[in-house]
Amino acid sequence: MARDIDGRKSTSGVIFFLGGNVITWQSSKQRVIALSSCEAEYIAAATAACQAIWLTRLVHDMVGVEPRASDLKVDNQAAIALSKNLVFHDRSKHIDTKFHFIRECVDKGQISIWHTPTEQQLADILTKPLGRDRFLKLCALIGVQNVGEIKD
Repeated sequence: MARDIDGRKSTSGVIFFLGGNVITWQSSKQRVIALSSCEAEYIAAATAACQAIWLTRLVHDMVGVEPRASDLKVDNQAAIALSKNLVFHDRSKHIDTKFHFIRECVDKGQISIWHTPTEQQLADILTKPLGRDRFLKLCALIGVQNVGEIKD
């Protein structure tokens, strides 16, 4: 949900891995005010889908690896259901049609969306304040280390 008290805009966070290593990440305030956590997660997933397709094409152009579906891990079941089909028409008809691009990506097999428990959502490190233990756990999972702890 929105942590921006003044503007009420949610923050999207995405982390992309290639071969088990982080290759890029982004944390940005959404341009629209989401009316629900489902909508905020759906917008974040649509943004991630656009970036995933671009990265897939870039890797294909650079090394010739045949593209496969990019996996998006989303921790909101309603956003996942909405991305797979328009199940909540009355509740989602206000969502800008540009965000429904993700449904097309799923239908074409460019994107696979998987549920991940909130406790395992790595992108939370980019979107919300976390307690010390969870922060350190997520840092370790994405490969971030304290420079003082790196050994030769």
